[in-house]
Amino acid sequence: MTTEITDGVKVSVESIYQPEYSDPANRHFMFAYWVTIQNLSYYRVQLLSRQWHIFDSNGTRRIVEGEGVVGLQPIIEPGSCHEYASGCNLQTDIGSMMGFYEMKRIADDGHFRVSIPEFYLIATFRLN
Repeated sequence: MTTEITDGVKVSVESIYQPEYSDPANRHFMFAYWVTIQNLSYYRVQLLSRQWHIFDSNGTRRIVEGEGVVGLQPIIEPGSCHEYASGCNLQTDIGSMMGFYEMKRIADDGHFRVSIPEFYLIATFRLN
């Protein structure tokens, strides 16, 4: 699990290879990841949008961005957290992801970015 704290918001990410949804012969490798966003600040915050930077070991790089996460723009109370799961497909068995969330402090409508730490997507058969 990788973790990073930005402006009182802690983001932790864990990933796993999904062989049952992958097809290595056709260069399709599927990974799931779980994200926990914990509000360590004294303010209510809302996650507005995300931007992911996805790197494939064949040199392919792509950016995925959009509103919220899995269709939600959650408000996270101080001391609370929001968790969600999602997935990513690669053309190779090794890659990585990183990015940021655009957040808003509810009290003053101030916007800020929260880093999503880089984490690796590695097919389990590559770990031996």
